[in-house]
Amino acid sequence: MKTDLSSYNNDWYQPGSRLKILCWYFINVFFFINPLNFSSRLKVFILKRFGATIGAGVVIKPGVNIKYPWLLTIGNHCWIGESVWIDNLDQVTLEDHVCISQGALLLCGNHNYKSTRFDLFVAPITLREGSWVGAKAKVAPGVTLESHAILSMGAVATSPLEAYGIYQGNPAVKVKSRQFN
Repeated sequence: MKTDLSSYNNDWYQPGSRLKILCWYFINVFFFINPLNFSSRLKVFILKRFGATIGAGVVIKPGVNIKYPWLLTIGNHCWIGESVWIDNLDQVTLEDHVCISQGALLLCGNHNYKSTRFDLFVAPITLREGSWVGAKAKVAPGVTLESHAILSMGAVATSPLEAYGIYQGNPAVKVKSRQFN
C-alpha cells in the first residue's frame, strides 16, 4: 500500500459559506495577524460579529491567527499571546482564566496516516478553567486540558492533561502537580 493523494477528498468538511470564510480571511489578515493592531477590544468586537462567544476581560495580543471565529468560545479574563495560532477546524473552548502564551498552536485537524487517501479528521479542543498553554506549545485535535493544567513551553499535548498537572516534552508527560501559595 502507498499513499495516494490524488484520491484525497474532504468535501464532507464545510465549516461555513465560502463568502463568510472569504470575508473572515481578509478581516483576520488586517486586524488579527497584523502585528500593528494592539486593540483587544476591537478584536473582541470583530470576533463576536463573526459568531464567536467571548466573555469579559479578554486580552488578544497582536499577530494572533484564528481560522474560524464561529467555532470559538472564550470565557472571562483569558489571555491570548502574540503569534498564537488557533487552527480551529472544530470547536475550540477556552473556559475562564485561561492563558495561551506566545507562539502556541491549537490544532483541531490532522490527517489519517493509516488511510491511503490521507483523510482529514477534526476534533474539538477544550482548555478548562485556569489552564495554561506555554510559549510555542502545541495542542493536538481532541485534547482537553483539565482545570489549572499547565502545558510547558514547547511541549506537545496529544492526549488529555489532568487537573493541576504540569506537563513537559513531546509527547507531553506529567512531571509534577501544580500548587498555589
